[in-house]
Amino acid sequence: MFELKTITLFALTAFAEIIGCYLPYLWLKQGKSIFLLIPATISLTLFVWLLSLHPAASGRVYAAYGGMYVFVSLLWLWIVDGIKPVSTDIIGGLIVLLGMLVIILGSKST
Repeated sequence: MFELKTITLFALTAFAEIIGCYLPYLWLKQGKSIFLLIPATISLTLFVWLLSLHPAASGRVYAAYGGMYVFVSLLWLWIVDGIKPVSTDIIGGLIVLLGMLVIILGSKST
């Protein structure tokens, strides 16, 4: 159960970070409203808060979180940007998820 909570928390954290970075991108690169910076700030604040909820040492959390971030970024590419991931994207995404699981499961003994 601990692992499922951790993975869910990582996914929520990744979405908060990606949204917090995507909204300023829309303003800077696509000429959207500067007011997008308000929800972007809220989203990045949520991202930092979510990272602080993990009980493990921060370096280990960031390392494991990186795997989920890559995976969620590929989902974002597909769902939001409308670009279907190619086979190497999928294989790479699965590899980083496996790496995340190795870190999470391995850290239970320390």
